[in-house]
Order: sequence, then C-alpha cells, then structure tokens
Amino acid sequence: MQADNANGPVLTAVNLSRVFGSGDTAVTALSSISLKVQQGDFLAVTGRSGSGKTTLLNLLSGLDSPTTGTVHFHGDDLANLRESDLVEMRRHKIGFVFQSFGLMPLLSAQENVELPLHIGGASWRERRQKATEALRAVGLGTRARHRPFELSGGEQQRVSIARALVTEPEVVFADEPTGELDTATARSIAETLGEVAASRRATVIVATHDLDLAATAQRRIDLVDGMIVCQG
Repeated sequence: MQADNANGPVLTAVNLSRVFGSGDTAVTALSSISLKVQQGDFLAVTGRSGSGKTTLLNLLSGLDSPTTGTVHFHGDDLANLRESDLVEMRRHKIGFVFQSFGLMPLLSAQENVELPLHIGGASWRERRQKATEALRAVGLGTRARHRPFELSGGEQQRVSIARALVTEPEVVFADEPTGELDTATARSIAETLGEVAASRRATVIVATHDLDLAATAQRRIDLVDGMIVCQG
C-alpha cells in the first residue's frame, strides 16, 4: 500500500453498485453511490432496514467487493490490493463495532479488548497497557475483569468500542451500535462515539436508523432503496 496522504480523503467511493444474484433473481442493494470521507469525520448513514446501510459499510471496509465502481483508501483502490494487504489494513487501520457486541463470553472485558492486539502479535505488556487505556477511554476502567454476562448491554457495547479502538485505527465502522439498547444507553453510546472522533481524530462511520444517534454526527447521508437521497 502507498504512503498515507494526510491532505486527501481517507475514503473515496465512486459510482458504487452492489448486486446480489443474477438474472430474474438479481437484487440491487446499492446503486451509484459516490462519497468522500475525510480524516476525523463522524458520518452517519441512515435509512430503513434493507436500504443498503450494512452493504455500504462492508464495501467501504473491504469486507465485500462492489459489482461496479471503486473504493479508495488513502488513494489505494481496494480492488487492486492483495488479500494480505486487505487483512493488514483491517487489522491495523480499521476497527469494527457491531450491533450484537461480538464479545467472547468466557473472556473478561480486558481480554476481549486485548484480542486484536494478540492476533497482531503484540507483547503481553503492550496488550495490557493499550487495553487498559482503551477501557478507561470508554469509562470502563473499573470493569476490566468482568465477563460479558456480568455487564449491562451498554457496558458490553462500550467494551466493543474499546476493542475497536485498541489498535488505534484510522477508521471505525459501527453497524447499528445502538440497535439493542434502551434510549438512555443509546444516547450515551452516541456520545462516546462522538468523543472518540473528536479526541483521537479517528474517522467514525455509523450505519443506523436511530435518528438521535445520527443527530450527533457531523455529516449524514440518507439511503433509500440503495441510493443516496440526501447528503450533508
């Protein structure tokens, strides 16, 4: 991968389309999506279920490939990268937060947060230090030894956010991060994501149908039937 371009956009999508299936059974999930995302942006992607939000996040993060169009990460066309380069990008430059938290049930909060570092070959000392810092950043410094079943839904999602942050990624993708939370907890998670974007200059891209969460973002795009109908 080429050196990062500090002055250019982190992500650029040009005429993205994604079609699943073929012939009479073909389903168009996204159509002609173009956008640029700058370093430090907090972008909300809104729309009803089935509007293409998750598909767009998957394409921007390199988890899936577009049927047509291109995605560039710091100027690199993801379609031209080797699988090993994509793995390296996702391991060190991208973090993920999921609606269902995705925590390992038998591991403590600390151990769950350390996992990406362990996979990346970090030393025990580095893993412990960075995981502790990440948990403190999301307000869970005193809950490090608790397992997921000992934590509330909001606390579990904060662990998930800490895990996404621990590798110090440039971009954090969050797919419906408040979908399983009550209103007050969802608002708290939205504030945490906003603080992450502001304090670490990490780019945060959130797919959500939660308009309160979307309102905390700096920018917003609305999807209807796989197309952008509003962008600001």
